[in-house]
Amino acid sequence: MSDGVPGPAAYTVRALGAAFPEVREGDDLAKLIAAAARPGLVDGDILLVTSKIVSKAEGRIVLADDRESAIDAETVRVVARRGTLRIVENRQGLVMAAAGVDASNTPAGTVLLLPEDPDASARAIRARLRQDLGVEVGVIVTDTFGRPWRNGLTDVAIGAAGVRVLEDLRGERDAHGNLMSATVVALADELASAGDLVKGKAAGMPVAVVSGLAHLVDMDASPDAASGSSPDAGEGASGARELVRVAADDMFRLGTSEAVREAVGLRRTVREFTADPVDPGAVRRAVAAAVTAPAPHHTTPWRFVLLESDRARTRLLDAMRDAWIGDLRRDGKSEESVAKRVRRGDVLRRAPCLVVPCLVTDGSHTYGDPRRDAAEREMFVVAMGAGVQNFLVALAGEQLGSAWVSSTMFCRDVVREALSLPGGWDPMGAVAVGRAASPAPPRPERPVEEFVTVR
Repeated sequence: MSDGVPGPAAYTVRALGAAFPEVREGDDLAKLIAAAARPGLVDGDILLVTSKIVSKAEGRIVLADDRESAIDAETVRVVARRGTLRIVENRQGLVMAAAGVDASNTPAGTVLLLPEDPDASARAIRARLRQDLGVEVGVIVTDTFGRPWRNGLTDVAIGAAGVRVLEDLRGERDAHGNLMSATVVALADELASAGDLVKGKAAGMPVAVVSGLAHLVDMDASPDAASGSSPDAGEGASGARELVRVAADDMFRLGTSEAVREAVGLRRTVREFTADPVDPGAVRRAVAAAVTAPAPHHTTPWRFVLLESDRARTRLLDAMRDAWIGDLRRDGKSEESVAKRVRRGDVLRRAPCLVVPCLVTDGSHTYGDPRRDAAEREMFVVAMGAGVQNFLVALAGEQLGSAWVSSTMFCRDVVREALSLPGGWDPMGAVAVGRAASPAPPRPERPVEEFVTVR
């Protein structure tokens, strides 16, 4: 172990349950635990307390003939949904099935909610046991979780007091001298799952005790801790909250369909970018998503020109600027108006990355009928739009902002010449890519019925 604590130690896990009564609202849970634990509870023991009895004692039982409405009330964010099963983030910040709302081990017509603040619950139990038994113990409130990528359930810590919840080994070396850079052990979760082996799910044994791991317990409680009103001092002070991964570090924050919808929602036109370089791999992954769009006649009408050199980018933008100025002057615009419009188009210059999507109509049919030939062209243009939309959404999924502007469509010959493109490639705008300089404002709600016609 690190920080001068002992190495692997022998420890025991035993259940308290033979004399444990049914817990009801208002019961003094610490008193019930103390009675069941006598005389064997000693300094340095760690209590593993099933959240159900904490919820019952704290009155977290609600009438709910419809469990789904109770889940709705406890849900902050839907992470993934498949049929009636929901993985959600609940009010305690935990990501779990059904928000932790449980219809088992509770009377018909009622459901159990998780404790309002499991860390505070653990602190209160610890303080009361210190007061009644004169012992300094760690307390972990546990609940049952499913896990990504793994079948089966296991208990984890949702609340903790006076016990180290994480063991950070980063910066240390293993037995072979290798530097550990990512190893942070979830001690509290390991203890919770060990306790579940002796408590069981239906044996009526809601509390387990781990002995022999006193080095994980904070033995120097602060004076304020005796009241249970504030976190204990020492390494367990932050409680089980420390085990919850923050959103910025969560690579699996959403289910598949939710991730797609969020990426679509994140797709916003961004006109101001940071100077951060854009990962070329991210752009290529977005192109790979783009070319999955539907297209007519089994064709592949998309080409994406990535302007990765400053020389190519400057040559293109200068040529387009000159062509645009010529068009504006021919339209009779004043020099002031011309300058203003040109500045408005500088979003392409400000972006760290520039992409020119092009339409290629190889494989299109020619009918000799203007109506049908026009429709044929339109099919390819629609496929091009679908490809670009895929591209923009995939960029949003890579946390990159974008702006699709139409400028290259007004000077295709100029663009083809500047970029040495084949004559059959039709530039279909340009996409500025980069990291947004500021968060996008909330998108206004658009009632779907405004866009739906039913026949």
